[in-house]
Amino acid sequence: MPHKLSKADRAALFRDRLTAAMATAGISRAALARAVGVDRSTLSQALSDTGARMPGAHLVAGAAAALGVSSDWLLGLSNRPESAADLVAAALEVSQAPRALVDQTIFDWHREAAGYKIRHVPAALPDMLKTDAMLEWEYGPHLGRSAQQAINASRDRLDWMRESHSDYEIAMPIYEMESFIRGTGYYTGLPAPVRLAQADHMEMLTRQLYPRLRIYLFDARRLYSAPVTVFGTLLAVFYTGGHYMAFRDRQRIETFTQDFDVLVREASHTARDLPGMIREMRALIR
Repeated sequence: MPHKLSKADRAALFRDRLTAAMATAGISRAALARAVGVDRSTLSQALSDTGARMPGAHLVAGAAAALGVSSDWLLGLSNRPESAADLVAAALEVSQAPRALVDQTIFDWHREAAGYKIRHVPAALPDMLKTDAMLEWEYGPHLGRSAQQAINASRDRLDWMRESHSDYEIAMPIYEMESFIRGTGYYTGLPAPVRLAQADHMEMLTRQLYPRLRIYLFDARRLYSAPVTVFGTLLAVFYTGGHYMAFRDRQRIETFTQDFDVLVREASHTARDLPGMIREMRALIR
């Protein structure tokens, strides 16, 4: 559509689109006039006028609301007939997030993005890199039952990553690794033997799976990120604690991708250095 329409062309486009929307909705002139709150003659004039005159804002807004389309589309200002609310609903999905990765939704997102690079900022250590003992300690008390579901989900995720054609980039703040090693903060009470085994497990996986799996550590005093996973160009999912917020519009996905790339570019410790760093930090476990 041309960026600039003449008044006559815009008025003609309005009449065409209003007529088409009424046909799609199966609504008569009389019914639409009642819904908008105008006389039928007013609506008929707007539809039959062959000049450049445009109807008033009340009629345009009322017709758009009654027909489930946007005023911008009726006026030729947009090629998308959906209302703003519909566009937001299509671009943003909110779903409940369990305490552990045992729901099907997030696994479906991974499979949907097979072949794409997956960028991830976890809320803690990445679940798929945790030992069974670590998952038992972390999720058992909160699930109110055996943490076997979390263990199985972690194994499934790791197996999927090994077999799929997706690369994983993970960025974490340095303090997350330091807190885990020292058993402080979130990891207070995590027994030293579990931390030792977990450190060895992470060192082994980061060596074995590189470069398909790359983990970077950034300085949280300089940079910040909420827990987020960007599935290629398909969607970006934020973890809010109780829910996932999934964005599917390309512009926001590109923005979140660029934000993640800053974490990688400014990382204090690169993926190549991480296994050696874990080996050195292991000596601090008491």
